[in-house]
Amino acid sequence: MKLYADSPARRTRQVVADLVLVAWLVLWVWAGNAVHDATVELAGPGRQTESAATSMAEQLRDAGERLGGAPLVGDELAVPFDKAADASNGLASAGRDTADAVERLALLLGLAVALIPILVVCALHLPARWRFVREATAGARFIDAQDDLDLFALRALAHQPMHVLARVSDDPAGAWRARDPEVVRALAALELADVGLRPPELPGTVGGSA
Repeated sequence: MKLYADSPARRTRQVVADLVLVAWLVLWVWAGNAVHDATVELAGPGRQTESAATSMAEQLRDAGERLGGAPLVGDELAVPFDKAADASNGLASAGRDTADAVERLALLLGLAVALIPILVVCALHLPARWRFVREATAGARFIDAQDDLDLFALRALAHQPMHVLARVSDDPAGAWRARDPEVVRALAALELADVGLRPPELPGTVGGSA
């Protein structure tokens, strides 16, 4: 698999772009984590309320049980404490629900802050990188011999703008059909440059055959 172009300038741009992408990912993962942690702190009062109310409910219920053992009026004395314990349990449940809601919100906010900018940049960068890797990897398999340049020269005739072809030859198609080695190599170089490759460094320039 060919990840980067042969041209130093283009390869440098690709490496820099990939490093910027990695830095972008790290930045927004950190930002998402920071937002999550900051939001989670808002759940603290809810957790404290849950803990305090649960403790109070346990103490009130214990007191009610002790008073309930008193002769004659024990049950009546225990009722207010049991009701207060139930109210404290309700308060603890409310605190717990609030804290859980805040923690879910923290998770969603953290993911949103991190994922949205990451996905936007990846959607712009990765398809272009994948197309380059696919084309360059496929093209690299066809330039292990000088004869293979004929294929890229033919693609250049089909893909390159007319003014670019005119700089190669006054009759690039005729020169290609005549297997002019210099024109074939120049045409192939144009197409190879588009996929980030260089013509092979081979001794001599022998015209290829399709």
